[in-house]
Amino acid sequence: MAGLDVFSKIPQRLTAPFGLLPDAEKLAFRREPGGLQKLATVRHIPENDNYWNQYVTLFDSASEVFSLITPNDIRRALLDAPENIATLIRVTCSRLFNLISDHTFPTPSSASVSAFATSFIKAGTGNSERNPTKEVLNCLRVLQRVLPVVFDVEGESSAFEVEVLWKVVEVDDLEVGEGVASEPPQFVLEDDDDDDEREQQPASPKPRQKKQLPCLGEKLFNAIIDLMFCCGFTLPTKIQKDHHKINYVIWEKGVGSTLDSGAIRQYDANKTEVLRLLLVLLSRQIYIPASSLFTTPSLYTLHIVQKLPRRDVLTVLCSLLNTAMNSSSGNPTSIGAMAGKLPYNHLVFKGEDPQVNLVATCFEVLIVLLDFQSGSARDIVSGTDENQSSTPTARTNSFRYFLMKLHRTQDFAFIMNGVLGIMEQQVMIMNNILPGARKSIPYVAENIIFFWKMIELNKKFRSYFLESDRCADLIAYLLCYNLEIKDKPQQHGICRALSYILQTLSAEPAFGLKLSSPIKAQLPAKWHTSGAMADFLINAIYSVVATTSGALASLYPALIIALSNIAPYFKNLSVTASTRLIQLFASFSNPLFLLSDEGHPRLLYFMLEVLNSVIFYHLSDNPNLIHGILSSHKTFEQLGTFTLSRGLREIRRVQLAKEEQVRRNDSDDKRTSHRPPSDEHAPREEKKSLLSNEEDQDQESHLPEEQRGRRSDVERILPETMTSPSAGTTQEMGGEPSGPSEKAKGKMKERRSSSNSSSLERIAAQGVGRNGFVPTQEWVTSWQQGLPLDTVMLLISELLPKIQRMQASHKTNSASAIFDFLSEVDLKDVLPPVPPLNPRRFMWSDASIIWLSSLIWGEIFVRGMTPLGIWNSTNIRLFHVKHSQTQQRQITETVSSVVGGILGRTNSEGSLSRART
Repeated sequence: MAGLDVFSKIPQRLTAPFGLLPDAEKLAFRREPGGLQKLATVRHIPENDNYWNQYVTLFDSASEVFSLITPNDIRRALLDAPENIATLIRVTCSRLFNLISDHTFPTPSSASVSAFATSFIKAGTGNSERNPTKEVLNCLRVLQRVLPVVFDVEGESSAFEVEVLWKVVEVDDLEVGEGVASEPPQFVLEDDDDDDEREQQPASPKPRQKKQLPCLGEKLFNAIIDLMFCCGFTLPTKIQKDHHKINYVIWEKGVGSTLDSGAIRQYDANKTEVLRLLLVLLSRQIYIPASSLFTTPSLYTLHIVQKLPRRDVLTVLCSLLNTAMNSSSGNPTSIGAMAGKLPYNHLVFKGEDPQVNLVATCFEVLIVLLDFQSGSARDIVSGTDENQSSTPTARTNSFRYFLMKLHRTQDFAFIMNGVLGIMEQQVMIMNNILPGARKSIPYVAENIIFFWKMIELNKKFRSYFLESDRCADLIAYLLCYNLEIKDKPQQHGICRALSYILQTLSAEPAFGLKLSSPIKAQLPAKWHTSGAMADFLINAIYSVVATTSGALASLYPALIIALSNIAPYFKNLSVTASTRLIQLFASFSNPLFLLSDEGHPRLLYFMLEVLNSVIFYHLSDNPNLIHGILSSHKTFEQLGTFTLSRGLREIRRVQLAKEEQVRRNDSDDKRTSHRPPSDEHAPREEKKSLLSNEEDQDQESHLPEEQRGRRSDVERILPETMTSPSAGTTQEMGGEPSGPSEKAKGKMKERRSSSNSSSLERIAAQGVGRNGFVPTQEWVTSWQQGLPLDTVMLLISELLPKIQRMQASHKTNSASAIFDFLSEVDLKDVLPPVPPLNPRRFMWSDASIIWLSSLIWGEIFVRGMTPLGIWNSTNIRLFHVKHSQTQQRQITETVSSVVGGILGRTNSEGSLSRART
C-alpha cells in the first residue's frame, strides 16, 4: 500500500515543479496575480512587457480562450484599467501584422506537430520552439473575445474604439530614402524677381504636405483579408506563386471561378476562425438600439462595404457565395459524405464538422454584408409613390452592388442549384421515415434570407428563377419548410420572411404563369396535395392561417395579398383548393374576427379581390370555386348590410351558444359518472359526436391540423371558423335548413333583444379585440361601403336562380349538370369591364429593414451561443434577449412587428426576444 501511495503522488510532483502538463500554465493564468488578474489590477502595463506574450502563446484552441477569459474579466479591466485593454488590442494586432509578414508563417503541418511536441517536452525550460500558426490563431481568438465586451461597454458611444482603432495619424509626406534634397524641385521658378522675393521671405516657408497613415482598424481589415487568402493557412500551398504566400484566389469553383482548390479540414477550420473575427467586427451594430440603427452606422461594416478595393470585394464575395452554394453538392464517394447519410449519425459522431461550420459562417457574413443599409450605405432611392425603387451603388454598398450586377446564365444556374439543393436536403430530412434520424441543416434560415436578397437585388436572377423548370419545386420546398416550423415560436421570424418572399414573387406575371405547372418534387405526405402549383399554394396558405391560433396574424396580409396577386391566373382549381378559399373568406367575414382588430377588414377586402379576379379572368375554368361562392351566397348578402349592432349580436349569440354547450357537457358528464364502466356504447357515441362535427369536404385533405377541433375565445376565432366556416351562416343550395327556421330565429331574437342590449353595450365598451380595440359604427361604415362586393353579387344574382331551378328539376345527375353548366358560363355582358392587373408588391420601409437586420443577427446570436458563447453576457440593444431557465434559447419575435408597408402599420409590441439557457 505504501508503494501505491508513492506512485499516486507522481503526477502532482510532475505537474507542479516541472510544468510538463500544459493545463498547469493555463490554470495559473487565471489564478496567479501575474496572469489575467494583472490586466485589471496593474495600471499602464507597457506594450513591450513580456506579460502580453501569454495571450498569444498559451492557448491551444478557441474554447480555451473563451473559457479562460470571461466577459466579466474584460469588463472589469475596461472599468478599472481601460488603457490595458487598449494596449492588449494594439499589441495583439501588432503581433498579428508581424506574424503575417514573417517568413516562418504559416507553419508547415509537420513542423507544427513537431513544434507542439517540442514545446510540450520543453515546457517551463524557456527553450520551446515558436509556432507562428498557433500564435496567429490566438491573436484572432483574443480579439474575438475582447471586442464584443468593448462594443457592449461603449454602447452608442465609440470614443474608446475611435481612439484605439480608428484614430488617424498624420506624418510629413516624405518619400522613403529622400530627404530635403527632394524638396528644391518644388521651388524652381523661372523668374528672377520671384527668386529675390523668395529670398527676402525666408521666415515663411511653404508648409509641408501631410500624409495619413492607415489606422489600426484599417490595417486589421487588411490583415483579415490577407489571412483569408494565405497559402498554407487557408489555401493549399500548391497555388502559391514564388515567395508570395498571399494569393487572392476564389476558394471554390462557381461564380467567377472554374477551379476548385480542394477542401482541407485544417484549412476550413482556419477559414472559420478568420471569418468569425470578421463577423465579430460586423456585430458592432447589434449594440446600437433599433431607433439609432440608421443614424449611428457601424464604422467596421461601413469600411468593408465602402473602402475595400474592388478586387478584394469580388474575391471575398465569390469565395463566400461559392462555399455556401457548394455545400449541397459534396463528394458523394467521400467517407464523410457516406457517414453523414447514416441514420442518427449526429448522435454517434460527436463534435462539430469544420465544413459545416465554415458554410454556416460564410452564410452569416454574406447576408450581413448584403443586408447592411445604414448611414451613407443606404440604397439610392428613385421614383415616387408606387413607382419608387431603391438601387445600391459601388459607393453605398459594394457587396450589394456587385451581387446586383451578376448576369451570366451559368452563375444563375449555380446559385439556384445551391439554394434548391439545401432546401431539398432539409425537406428530405423532414420526410425521413425514422423521426430525428438526421440532423436538421443548421443554415437553412440563412439560405432562405440569401435567396430573398438575390431576388430582391438582382432582377435578372428573379426572371431566370421564374422561368426555370425548378421554380415550382423550390416554392414547394419553401412552403413545406414554412408549414414545418409554423408551430415553433422561435422560427416565426423565418415564417414572416417566407411570406414576404411569396408576396415578392407573386407580383411577377411569370410567377402566375407557373401556377398550372405540376410539382415534381418529393414532398412530405402530410403536406402533399394532388393538383397543380396553385392548389398547393392555396392549401399551404390556408394551413398557415387556419392552424396557428392567430400566432402568425402578422403574416396574414402578405399571404392573402399573394393570393390576390396570383388569383387572375387560377385555372381548374380542385375541390379542396376551392373549399379552402371559401373557408378563408368565411373566416375573415366572421363578425368576431372583423370587429377584433382595426386591420382585419383589409384581409376581407383582399379575399374579395381574390374571388373577383377569378370571376373576371377565368370564370368558366373554375366551376368548383364558383359553386362554392353560390353555396355561400348568404354570407355575401349579409356583408352587404353589415352593421355594428348586427355583428355584436352575432358575437353575443355565439357566446351564449358556447355557454349552453358547456352546461350541456357538464350535465352529460354528471350523468355519465353514474353509468357503469362496462358501457360499451360510450366510446362509439363519443366517436360519433366527434365525427358529426367534421365537414364532409375536409375528407380529401391531408392536413392533420384540421382534425384538432380547436375552440377558443375572441383571439382564436380563425381556427374555429376554419373548422366549420359555414355553420349558422351558409346552407347548401336547394336543401332544407338543418337548424331552426328563419321565422323561429326571428322570434328568438325578438325575445332576447331586451336582455341582449346591455350585453352588446358591454361588449362594445370593453372591446372585442385582444388589444382592447373598440369598434364604432362610423368605423364599420368606412370599410363596409368600400368592400368590392358588386362583382360577386352580380354573379350570385345571375347564376343562383338558374342553379336552384336545375336542382329543383330533380334530374338524375343534377351535380354533373351543374358542373357542366358552370364550366361553360359566360357573364361578359353582365359584369363590368375587366380591370387591369395591378399586383401589390412588397415595399421596403425603415421598419422592415430594421426587422430583417434584427432577424439576421438574432439567428447569428443564437448560433454563437454554443459552443463558444461569442456574444454571451453582453447587453444586446438591437433586440431583446430573454433569459429563461426552463425554455431553450429561441427567437420569438422581431424588433418591430412590421407588415412591410402592406397595411402601413407597425405593432407596438416591437421587440425581438431571445431565450437562452
